[in-house]
Amino acid sequence: MDTTTSLRVLMFPWLAHGHISPYLTVSKKLADRGFDILLCSTPVNLNLIKKRIPKKYSVSIQLVELCLPELPDLPPEYHTTNGLPPHLNSTLKKAVKMSKPGFSKILRDLKPDLVIHDVLQVWAKEIANSYNIPAITLVTFGGAVLSYFMHPMRKPGIEFPFPAIYLTKIEQKRMREMMEQVGKDKDPDDGDPFAEDPTQVILLMSTSLSIESKYIDYLNELTQAKYVPVGPPIQEPMNEDDGDIELIDWLGKKEEHSTVFVSFGSEYFLTKEDMKEIAYGLEHSNVNFIWVVRFPKGEEVNLEEALPTGFLERIENRGRVVNGWAPQPRILSHPSTGGFNFNDTTHFKNAQLRGFMRNYEHELLNSRTQRYFSSQDCSTYRVHVELWA
Repeated sequence: MDTTTSLRVLMFPWLAHGHISPYLTVSKKLADRGFDILLCSTPVNLNLIKKRIPKKYSVSIQLVELCLPELPDLPPEYHTTNGLPPHLNSTLKKAVKMSKPGFSKILRDLKPDLVIHDVLQVWAKEIANSYNIPAITLVTFGGAVLSYFMHPMRKPGIEFPFPAIYLTKIEQKRMREMMEQVGKDKDPDDGDPFAEDPTQVILLMSTSLSIESKYIDYLNELTQAKYVPVGPPIQEPMNEDDGDIELIDWLGKKEEHSTVFVSFGSEYFLTKEDMKEIAYGLEHSNVNFIWVVRFPKGEEVNLEEALPTGFLERIENRGRVVNGWAPQPRILSHPSTGGFNFNDTTHFKNAQLRGFMRNYEHELLNSRTQRYFSSQDCSTYRVHVELWA
């Protein structure tokens, strides 16, 4: 009788869907190879994650609740970046750091053989090591982004060797502002993945050698650490949600490659002026479209009031505006879809790669952080049209 037991791996992503997706992808790959997976996140995230786990993984992938401390401005439904009002981002980060005792108890009780944690939660490694559990980082953004940031720290004053990746002056200004805020939010005990001997550091990376081999090679040179690509975080379409039927049926009545999918991620909220301009562009584009709009949690917004007067009636036959969530994998896999707009990086990579696979045209609306690098990355393959906001 076979008495061997499977190795147990605890996955600990940051509380954003763009981080959770790569962790879920790697979880499935490990489960396919005989590992038992413990996927750790907050209850509000787990409620969505469980809908994305196929039945064949119901035993090999188990969900583990991490309960954050209750803070006055951060009720349980805000224990995720999905729909989180921007002014509460720092509060959520604070709550996650305050959950260290709870995370320690999870490791003590479950005794996994390995912890794979997010680069935003390097402190998880110290806790794991205190129980003699090895830990490794899974980086959810690509090699182009990380190599660009690491270059000036390792080779100050020397030009970045890949001229296709660059920032304009306004992008540099926005990036500096973002990095200054990151610095303000960082605590001394947050941890540093390069604090130990870099030659002994291995980092997993949610990307592919076929797309970013030169950047990964350069990262290995810059840091002396070993970066291991684990593949792109492509979600497989799920058919279990009856709420998708009307939208997918509508899409099925459109001609092949005739419809554009427009989405800005779960953490980006359009201004009133943005909504007006995008609605104007879609209305006058004369193409079919599905447009996903989101508002911060706690804001009761009437969709008709947020859009130009009469917009929904005028585009009724060729457009759908979805408030909150849409089945992105199913839409991007549908033969009627011919292109999509996004402005989300790590967070965009799943959609980007699915689009590559189907030869979609990409439109990039540059407005935040790593999205600048997304557009440059896409330009290498000549698969995008770049827009500016």
